[in-house]
Amino acid sequence: MSDAGNKPKLRGMTWNHPRGYDPLVACSAKWLEVTGVDIQWDRRSLQDFESYPVEQLARQYDLIVIDHPHVGQITGDGCLLPLDDENHAAELAELARGSVGPSFSTYTWLNRQWALPIDVAAQVQAWRPDLITAPATSWDDVLAMAGEGLVQLPMKPPHSLMSLYTLTANLGKPCRVGKETHVHEDAGIEAYDHLVKLTEHINLDCFQKDPIAILEAMANPVETIACVPLIYGYVSYSHSGFRPVRLRFGNIPTFGSGEPKGSALGGTGIAVSAYSSFPKEALDFSYWVASGPAQRDLYAASGGQPGHADAWNSTEVNSTTEDFYKQTRSTLESAWVRPRHNGYIPFQHWASTRLNQGLANRERADVVISDLNRGYSESF
Repeated sequence: MSDAGNKPKLRGMTWNHPRGYDPLVACSAKWLEVTGVDIQWDRRSLQDFESYPVEQLARQYDLIVIDHPHVGQITGDGCLLPLDDENHAAELAELARGSVGPSFSTYTWLNRQWALPIDVAAQVQAWRPDLITAPATSWDDVLAMAGEGLVQLPMKPPHSLMSLYTLTANLGKPCRVGKETHVHEDAGIEAYDHLVKLTEHINLDCFQKDPIAILEAMANPVETIACVPLIYGYVSYSHSGFRPVRLRFGNIPTFGSGEPKGSALGGTGIAVSAYSSFPKEALDFSYWVASGPAQRDLYAASGGQPGHADAWNSTEVNSTTEDFYKQTRSTLESAWVRPRHNGYIPFQHWASTRLNQGLANRERADVVISDLNRGYSESF
């Protein structure tokens, strides 16, 4: 965060996966060529990304890639700059128009914009076309395949909780995000019991695996994982040559004849540190890298999973990814947004751990759901 020459040199922090790192490096190289502003990127693990205090990162970096459940905490800490300044009003409106599902609004808090979406994801379905002919459309299909040993599920915190969230919302009763009772008891019990049935057929090491670990295993030719019904989509694995087996992605399975609604939204946004010595330069890059043209062209071509609809609508972008964006779009458009209040992040980790404890010990659903609701109430 210091100026060592005529042009400022900025530091950025993102997450450690080609999807999170490579496009930012490529876009920063182009930005250096055009503006002379140099941005160097570091990366942290997925686990750190989901839990490491943003306030500490803001003291070391000018640009930080975050996910939306942190916004309540980071605004309370005062460590990020609001991005909705008058000089970028037209650009901000364009980014809102280009939102995929609710991704743009997830970074809006207390009537200010704290990050700009550069990557959008939700729990979708991954499947192997060499093992099955089509993705599952119903949970009956999933359970049948699970009985044949063809299904796995990432259950490492916080992903088990994300699956509970997605299932309750798909049942028509999404968890509440205010101070009311968090999980509807009837939907929570049904979703929990469904996870019990499903986890009877998956490997126990799934409780130690995040989506990247599951997808890495799935893309191994010797594995027989044909379907992962709930997993955060990673477009990297649908690129030819990324891994030995090319995966495909589709909408989540549903209950009955329902729609693929309620998936727990993920993705990332780019934010500017309140401690940056170069806020204007950081802000200008943020708006450019989140823009439709940058996202559709260089960002997508460099292995990114864009957050702008211009990329999701692009025939060219879809043609290189087995129609990743077209095949998962319905799930994204009707995704559910997690709580974002200050106190949610610690609850998310605790609740995932408690849920896994209940599943491992086959505890009664009503006991576990009651505990989750108590813990959520205490998070405020």
